[in-house]
Amino acid sequence: MTDSCPPGPPNPHNRRYDHYDAVTYTPYPINIPRARRQVAHLTAIWGHPHSAGDAALLASELCTNALLHGCLRDRLFRVETSLTGNALRVAVTDPREERPRLPFPQTSTPGDQFGRDLLIVRTLAARWAVERLTVGKTVWAELNIAGRRET
Repeated sequence: MTDSCPPGPPNPHNRRYDHYDAVTYTPYPINIPRARRQVAHLTAIWGHPHSAGDAALLASELCTNALLHGCLRDRLFRVETSLTGNALRVAVTDPREERPRLPFPQTSTPGDQFGRDLLIVRTLAARWAVERLTVGKTVWAELNIAGRRET
């Protein structure tokens, strides 16, 4: 597995995380709002309640994308949330084994029901990327966390 949101020890870029959380979910739609609430809660208790809404929306879009395009029946997906001094990262890992479908921005029309998830991610996030794994992929997005922590 790659170094997406590693706990504790520094990653190859010598970054340490101030806070880290990982939760695995079953691939059912009911878990999208659960993941969204978890990420918003963590963002707030980690001292950045002003960013909780954006972090929750990122989690929702990434989880929805994973459920629609990357999850397999009875295989869990994972949501990792981490905080450094200047960035909050939400990473969603799905288990698609054979040639994982990598996300790409699409053009959608006003009547389309789907296709805006990565546009939302690109608009909110300071950075985002896709990491291919031995099994599956991780899509992550980071929010810049500016200013002092709120308690």
